[in-house]
Amino acid sequence: MHYFIIAGEASGDLHGAALIEALKAKDGEARFSFLGGDRMSAAAGVPAIIHNREMAFMGFSEVLKHLGKIFGNMKTTRNELLSRHPDCVVLIDYPSFNLKIAKTAHMAGIPVYYYISPKIWAWKQWRIKDIRKYVDRMFSILPFEVEFYGKHNYKIDYVGNPSVEEIAGISAKLPCREEFLQKHRLRDRQIVALLPGSRMGEIRCNLPVMVEAVRRFPQYRAVIAGAPDIADEVYAAYCDFPVVRDETYALLSNSRAALVTSGTATLETALLRVPQVVVYRSNGSKLTYKIMRKLVKVDYVSLPNLIAGREIIPELLLHECTADNISEHLTHLLRDTDERRAQLDAYEEMCNRLGHSTAAQTTATHILAALSK
Repeated sequence: MHYFIIAGEASGDLHGAALIEALKAKDGEARFSFLGGDRMSAAAGVPAIIHNREMAFMGFSEVLKHLGKIFGNMKTTRNELLSRHPDCVVLIDYPSFNLKIAKTAHMAGIPVYYYISPKIWAWKQWRIKDIRKYVDRMFSILPFEVEFYGKHNYKIDYVGNPSVEEIAGISAKLPCREEFLQKHRLRDRQIVALLPGSRMGEIRCNLPVMVEAVRRFPQYRAVIAGAPDIADEVYAAYCDFPVVRDETYALLSNSRAALVTSGTATLETALLRVPQVVVYRSNGSKLTYKIMRKLVKVDYVSLPNLIAGREIIPELLLHECTADNISEHLTHLLRDTDERRAQLDAYEEMCNRLGHSTAAQTTATHILAALSK
């Protein structure tokens, strides 16, 4: 089979690579065309049609600035899709781009499968119309999405969450505390991990307020989880904290607590059983907050809270994301308090809801079964 896969962001590249490996294991004649990153290229053994570093634009101003590039990527993708005419298209999140390609593929008679749903339950729920019209099967990695789509008369499959499998597989291989601290010369104090995001805009908005808050705890050492393609000089512009690269899980597992920009990292932090405060600063205005609350259709923005169905970790968004508020919550999580114990207990509840399915392998099985029909 010939699979055409589109992953427009770094997280999608990781999930896309795992799916490619799973498809190869089940289909000895699998061939791949894809938009993605280095991990997918390594798994598929061929280069990307478009590398995802040319696609990951975030925010209105950044998208506006790169409109020419975005339209060019869209044209190239449509041309390649129609000329190669694969057996199916597999889309990974990235909805503004992928749903347009879904329409192109559907009109060309190519089956369309979506692995990792767009977050339409949070905003832009009108996208369900395009999904019903152009997407043959949806494979979800978040259990609450099954109920959401069911309310919109669209049946989807929950295939498990890849972060559960990934962290379960890597936990036994993580370095012990002494080894990690010695390697990075961090042996003098307990650690507070800072995860300010993977994009320049996220770092610019969130890291300064994280730094201001954590400086109030000089008895702890703040350590930044460095993002791919973000130079050390970017972090150095805001602080002199050490930066650890390619070892985020090891950093978290050896941290007393963490400050995490909202996203998949909040779930990973919870799976590693590290108490956390979720921060998302953006421009921080009350007006933006009120507009966001009107647009967002869910009570929470962090995945642990959404999965648990209640607030198990504090979320400090926009104008509420201040150094005072962060430090107040962090104080309770750094000590052996009821708040710390309650968050750790709630993580177990969240993990039970996620289950233990192998997401990529389950999705590959569903795709091959659908194609065989």
